[in-house]
Amino acid sequence: MATYSEAVTLRVARAGVIGLASLGMSLAASAFVSPTLGQAGPGSVQHASFNDARWGDTLADALALNFRGLNNPESDPGSLYTVERAIGARTVWQQRDSANRQITGKGVTVALLDSGTATVSGLDAPGKLSYGPDLSIESNGVLTDQDTYGHGTHLAGIIAGRDDAVLTDRTINSLSPSVQLGVAPDAGLLSMKLATTDGSTDVSQVIAALNWITEHQVNYDGSRVRVVNLSFGTGSLQSYQLDPLAAAAENAWRHGLVVVVSGGNEGLNAGRLTDPAIDPYVLAVGASDSHNTLAGWATPAVASFSSGGTWQRHVDLLAPGTSIVSLRSPGSFVDTYHPEGRVAGDSTGRLFRGSGTSQAAAVVSGAAALLLQAYPDLTPDQVKAALVSTATPMLASPVYAGAGQLNVAAALASVKLTRSSKLLGALTRTPAQNYPVSTGQGSLDTARGGDSLVDADGVPLAGEVDVQGNPWDAAAWWAASSRLASWNGGDWMGATWTGSGWSSDGDDLDSARWSSARWSSARWSSARWSSARWSDVEWSSARWSSARWSSARWSSARWSAAIWS
Repeated sequence: MATYSEAVTLRVARAGVIGLASLGMSLAASAFVSPTLGQAGPGSVQHASFNDARWGDTLADALALNFRGLNNPESDPGSLYTVERAIGARTVWQQRDSANRQITGKGVTVALLDSGTATVSGLDAPGKLSYGPDLSIESNGVLTDQDTYGHGTHLAGIIAGRDDAVLTDRTINSLSPSVQLGVAPDAGLLSMKLATTDGSTDVSQVIAALNWITEHQVNYDGSRVRVVNLSFGTGSLQSYQLDPLAAAAENAWRHGLVVVVSGGNEGLNAGRLTDPAIDPYVLAVGASDSHNTLAGWATPAVASFSSGGTWQRHVDLLAPGTSIVSLRSPGSFVDTYHPEGRVAGDSTGRLFRGSGTSQAAAVVSGAAALLLQAYPDLTPDQVKAALVSTATPMLASPVYAGAGQLNVAAALASVKLTRSSKLLGALTRTPAQNYPVSTGQGSLDTARGGDSLVDADGVPLAGEVDVQGNPWDAAAWWAASSRLASWNGGDWMGATWTGSGWSSDGDDLDSARWSSARWSSARWSSARWSSARWSDVEWSSARWSSARWSSARWSSARWSAAIWS
């Protein structure tokens, strides 16, 4: 995707989303539209408090510059090269699975429920990226699946970004540190776009996405989704047993998906994780901090922004989450309004630096993919037990640090020892989690935690209705979702939300998008594909007819770390 000049970017920003066509631009060759700063407009999110996302780090940038003024990943405390060495991922890559393949995430797909994923270099290899249904309000037009916010692309690069390089046990140590490789560089990514240009989404859209991925675990190419990354959270104060968002995440876990959730960026004194990290079944992740030193990852601290919990529920473990360098989505909201995130001395212009439990969760999602390639029969509970029981202890209370910092090499060694021993090891002895079950019979509006979409008149989306304005029936929803029946083609809980089948991005079937294809078979066979796409004509009044939310313009420039953590 090309990056436009500042003049063009400003021109597009002033025009608004609806103005793309009048400017004569195709999305594939333009910068993304960014909303007007400082206003609350249709479809924006209204918050009781705001804590802007953390993009950029001038000190980390300065430490990473070499004598020629270029970024040196070996000196950068937040480079993927540094982080992967710190958590043992590059040690894991040099080992082989039972099929004699390098353990780099092969055969494992990670679903990324976020703001979309841009097909930038490092995410554009054949078969790397596919797209589930776009459940954002931007799906009505040319912005379908596009990461107009920039958050999802950054996380995608951390999880499974991959530059063109040969990865074998003989070449890994000799690769240039500047080669961008995610924690699980050969894992696949299934991107589901939920958020729009300013990061706006409603909790009902997230619940619908969790239901969809739980009920569609086989990807278009036959690969299986094993991990879900959800770097999202609300300030819901109801019990996880009642909360519908927590119930949707737990339901995915119970149906075989490792759900990795950010714990929140509310600070050490928060006293509560964000929702759905409050659910004890899912893998809740906090952020560790190296204090901008390479050696700091060996004895890290808890990042000051990482949410503290309680003795009853806190993050399960930490992962590096400060000043993390990953891929940039050119022209997106954060790229346009947070240019400080662009990595100093990056001659490629590809890289962006960010901090948060979002980034930490992405690191853990990649680690889970590595374990699942090595041992595909691991259950979500066993993956969680392996990662948590082998985390490196820290000089901090579990209320803030959980079990400590992720060590995926130790986790793999633990599973391997357990499998090779005739004695029952720690992992085998670990019982299945048996906390009280969440059935989501509480309030959908409370699950929003005070974060609401607002319509063109500034009226917030409130009450027991979903984003389309349909009444929320908690009992009917749980009955359907718990038996994997909330989705029927493109309909969720009886209302049309998206298309009903896969559509190839090209003749070679190297990637695909969920589209309006209608299928006679319940199974998405790779032998039959449709080129159909949703059009503005089909959707101008069909999808959002009962809702007040306009996709024409997203004008809130404020964003709370309580949402995309």
